[in-house]
Amino acid sequence: MSALKRFFVDKIEDTVELCGEEFEHAKNVLRLSNGDEVVLLDNSGNEYTAVIASVEKKRMLLNVVRCEVGTREASADVCLLFGYLKNADKNEFIVQKAVELGVKKIGVFSSEYSSAYMNGNKLERLNKVSKEAAKQCLRATAPEVVYYDDFKKALDSAEGYENKIFACEFATESKCDVANLNGSVAIVIGSEGGFSREEETLANEKGFASITLGKRILRAETAAVALTSVVMFTLGELR
Repeated sequence: MSALKRFFVDKIEDTVELCGEEFEHAKNVLRLSNGDEVVLLDNSGNEYTAVIASVEKKRMLLNVVRCEVGTREASADVCLLFGYLKNADKNEFIVQKAVELGVKKIGVFSSEYSSAYMNGNKLERLNKVSKEAAKQCLRATAPEVVYYDDFKKALDSAEGYENKIFACEFATESKCDVANLNGSVAIVIGSEGGFSREEETLANEKGFASITLGKRILRAETAAVALTSVVMFTLGELR
């Protein structure tokens, strides 16, 4: 039996109104109708089973019948910060895989060698990708994707993380043993242009340990997914 279809809503009450894109998807794509059961999500970590009570022209009314705590969220607290890439599909790929892997916080930043520019529509699209990925992998929360127009702001957003790792293509050795991490982790990955020496120095001053990802230069999207996967495995999330 396939899992119940999942939808994000702003607020959970005894009766919930589903409208906008989520309503259009439920009605016109999934062809859901009166009596069908679905799962509603409000980013609280809870999952609300609801029954469709009525389907109108522009909205759907659902009655909540049960609330359970989601069981698919990662125990580890991992933050991924990555440089915004020129190719929109690659940014979406990174966000999608980060959500699937269990990352709880996602930040996108501009840095010295960035050659792509963020706008409101692009950021909205990345947050939509986050929600779709969360639904697909049965998470109860979808991490908000936040944009930082300044690299220092991105680094500052990781304040409080117990481990901070900075993937650097010109690092000759790793200053942190990724295979023995324990506790919360913040990961920084650069854009296509990588980082400047000054940015590495700033990251180090902010408590980030520079690491190498081996002998080969990885594409930014490969580095983001590969390093996040290794961190999640080390923290026990992929076992």
